[in-house]
Amino acid sequence: MTALHPQPTSTSTPARPRRTGAGVLVGVLLAVLAVASLFIGVSDVSPVSLLSGDSDGTAAFLLVASRIPRTVALVLAGASLGIAGLIMQMLVRNKFVEPSTTGVTEFATLGMLGTTVVVPGMAVVGKTAVAAVFGLVGTWVFLRVVRAVPVRQLVLVPLVGIMLGGVVGAVTTFFAYRLDLLQSLMQWSQGSFAGVMQGRYEFVWIAGAMVVVAWVAADRFSVIGLGEEFATNLGLDFRRVVAVGMVVVAVITAAVLVTAGLIPFLGLVVPNVVSLLIGDNVRRAIPWVAVLGAVLVVACDIVARTVRFPYEIPLSVVVGVVGAVLFLWLLLRRRSRAH
Repeated sequence: MTALHPQPTSTSTPARPRRTGAGVLVGVLLAVLAVASLFIGVSDVSPVSLLSGDSDGTAAFLLVASRIPRTVALVLAGASLGIAGLIMQMLVRNKFVEPSTTGVTEFATLGMLGTTVVVPGMAVVGKTAVAAVFGLVGTWVFLRVVRAVPVRQLVLVPLVGIMLGGVVGAVTTFFAYRLDLLQSLMQWSQGSFAGVMQGRYEFVWIAGAMVVVAWVAADRFSVIGLGEEFATNLGLDFRRVVAVGMVVVAVITAAVLVTAGLIPFLGLVVPNVVSLLIGDNVRRAIPWVAVLGAVLVVACDIVARTVRFPYEIPLSVVVGVVGAVLFLWLLLRRRSRAH
């Protein structure tokens, strides 16, 4: 007679293979969207025209000078803005913040307006640097305000940032109106990659470089997301890591703003979706956030180019609608889980 030993049962699912499969699927989706983006537009740039070799080489020229730079800029902007939102959420320890809901974008826009007024002929690299400095100041101001104002509910933190951004945006609009620069201000406020071409998108690679910096410091960002006291007890220089995060957020915001303008909600919804899938580990989340952010931006840009073809609507409109819907869903989901 043999003794009966209870056999361990497991109802866990193979999460890692499923994540790997999902990652491969998202990567393939990004590749398909990027290839489709190369051949969508008013001018005839298609595989047939490229392979047939038209006499004047117009299709090949447009592909190299316009379509490829635009697609690369879309991928870099989507990936970097998603990472900026992820880092901002770690700095504030709040899932409902990103540069466009904390006043960082408005401060960077104010810096752009200042360079246009004071030094109208400044090179793009100078404008990017000034916008980054103003964005850095905006990040610091928001962090100081959040620390000074006791906020108990998570959803109130982005409201504080939106109010701060509203004040700065009102000041920017006032000076733009008085100086007859409202048209330039509207151009920065409506994100669009229609004017991106070879020689006018290279600074978005700076935002891509900031993604690498975020990847190197990913574990430190995960630790500071647990709080200053916890990070200090582990021997981490909390202020230095926060400073690195502020620089990453400011530079990404400035580089994308100078290249294409404002793209709202992207850094808010993408990190939250990734957090629902794989958790809050920054090192594991960065590749997912980067790829999903790029997928969202490229897909929305394709929609913006095809909805009213041959005309094009601003990318920020499409991203804003999609992002707002996802933001409301996240808010309702959080509220339903709280009860």
